[in-house]
Amino acid sequence: MSLGRRINAADVGFRKVGELPDLGLRFSPLWRDTIETVTALWRNDLERRQFIIGSIFSAGAYATSAIRWLTTPPAPIGLPASPTRQVSGPDIEAFREVTQTFLRLDNLFGGGRARPTVVHYLHDEVAPLLSDGRYTEPIGQELFAAAAELTRLAGWMAYDLEQHGLAQRYLIQALRLAREADDYALGGEILAGMSHQAVYIGKADDALDLARAAHDSAVKGGHPALMAESLIMQAHALAVSKEPAACGKALNAAEQAFERSTADVTPAWLRYFDEAYMAAKFGHCFKELGDGNKAEQFALRSLDMVDGYVRGRAFNIVLLANAHLQQKDLDQACAMGAQALELGTGLQSARTIRYIRDLRLRMSKFSKEPVVADFQSQAHELLPASDPRPVSRIRAA
Repeated sequence: MSLGRRINAADVGFRKVGELPDLGLRFSPLWRDTIETVTALWRNDLERRQFIIGSIFSAGAYATSAIRWLTTPPAPIGLPASPTRQVSGPDIEAFREVTQTFLRLDNLFGGGRARPTVVHYLHDEVAPLLSDGRYTEPIGQELFAAAAELTRLAGWMAYDLEQHGLAQRYLIQALRLAREADDYALGGEILAGMSHQAVYIGKADDALDLARAAHDSAVKGGHPALMAESLIMQAHALAVSKEPAACGKALNAAEQAFERSTADVTPAWLRYFDEAYMAAKFGHCFKELGDGNKAEQFALRSLDMVDGYVRGRAFNIVLLANAHLQQKDLDQACAMGAQALELGTGLQSARTIRYIRDLRLRMSKFSKEPVVADFQSQAHELLPASDPRPVSRIRAA
């Protein structure tokens, strides 16, 4: 019997897109579905819906999204049935300025400080542009790219708060928006971020695959700095997997790519990737491979940072502390740990706290030493109560 209209999801027992528990995990091939999905994600996040906020990391969702990114062409950008607002170049410029402001706050104070405001902005200001805006094809591509940048940042902030399932959904939708913008470089940056998260939660094989997909996109985008970043992420995954020869090869390739990069053609969202950042990633690789001496050399170089990256400095100081600890230089390890504590207690960053807690656990075998006992006591007082597992033991469901 005919319903007299098109059959919809409710007719066959499915909930609307905004009510699905896997909201945001799918890389939709359709342009309109993408807008419906990403705006529903922002709305449910803003409303603190538990199925979104408390979601767990979904194994396989990144792999599927990466494949679709590499194989799905961007769909022709259409317009809403009844567009109500003209979108112009100044709208995009203002949007990107706001994103840069949020990015600075994230680096200064950690993901927890500004993330609610970012989600509000996405829902209140960006969603209407996507859902009801009128724009030309070039402006539409710029709009989708700008939306991808801020959606990526919201996901990165969630990752910094160790809300891994939520971060995953945002990064997948950021990747989808980048595909609609036909922006290979931005897509490569988002894939590199996915790889970063995968290494953190102990999925080195997935991290390697994502970093390779990021490199493919970086080559298509033509940005040597992004090629270097994707190769660095490959090296990190290989170091975690204890493959020193392959790691070294990737590090050499990353260095060569970085030497070809120039600041004048590096996108604003990649300007954090400088010599200090490179040194830090090299240091992490050598730390994972157990070479405390080389890890120390690169960790020291990583501290030659530009201002504004407080969280990054805390990470790099913890790296240096770990390098000293690997060499059993307890005085220096504890001194660096104390510096990291001082920075970390001013940040709203779960990753920073976990890195410091991981350092503390690594020191526990030397807890009878007075200098270590003092640091452990200081850390116990300053660190918030949280999951005591070290970073290396975090696993996704």
